[in-house]
Amino acid sequence: MDKLITTLTQVINEKNTLPFSVYSSFKEQQLLNVPIVKPLLIVVLKGDKQLGQNHQISCRSGDFIFLADSPALNMRNIPNKEAYLALLIEFDYQDYQGLQTTVANKKHYYIGKTSTQLVQCLQQFVEYSCWAPEQLCSLRKRELLMLLSHLGHGDILAMLGAAKLSHQLHDIFVQESSEEISIDKLCSQLAMSESTLRRKLKVEGTSVQQIKDQARLGLGLHLCQTTSLAIGLIAEQCGYQSQSKFTERFKKRFGVTPSELRKTQMADQG
Repeated sequence: MDKLITTLTQVINEKNTLPFSVYSSFKEQQLLNVPIVKPLLIVVLKGDKQLGQNHQISCRSGDFIFLADSPALNMRNIPNKEAYLALLIEFDYQDYQGLQTTVANKKHYYIGKTSTQLVQCLQQFVEYSCWAPEQLCSLRKRELLMLLSHLGHGDILAMLGAAKLSHQLHDIFVQESSEEISIDKLCSQLAMSESTLRRKLKVEGTSVQQIKDQARLGLGLHLCQTTSLAIGLIAEQCGYQSQSKFTERFKKRFGVTPSELRKTQMADQG
């Protein structure tokens, strides 16, 4: 585990675009309504993590939790003697190709212990990601899923869920987060009429505006957690013309302002 932590520390300091994220904090973080858009593996390397409305789901250092998609999930990241540290890997639908999955028995989360074999596989994945083309990383993600299943954690294969139109829209809004995308452009990219788009989203219980807000604020949360970019620049990258409007929406969604969140990542001086 120590080698993995050292490698992650070195890699994130290089500021490369990577197929994983590392979240850390020196002070407790309490976040409301965090969107989980795709299946997500969180490996807790230091500290504790609690999830759920009443924080009933607990994950300690050395545990991992695999999450299914969820529109809003409450989280607490808790340092314990030293800074909280977690590795996050998001999985796309193509990462599950060739694996036997089932939607009928879909679970919302799965917790397990991080074994030596899993740590070694994660170490290889992190090192591989530093030089391999992005399109090849999907193969290594599939290896991770296969290993987890082989180690007795096969329940994670029931957490993919069905592909949704809202997922496609979310990806579009994230990729073009700083641009205002017209409904006509969205329909053109999705090859469907506006009425069909709105009807399908209504069936999924959402709307274009809801997906856009979730995507942009989710990106803002990610950038606050993983970069040192100024809040104003993050707001701009998320499509907000003013930092104050971004801060207002961020606080309403997550229960904390971007500046307050940033303070949890700073070690006490003295």
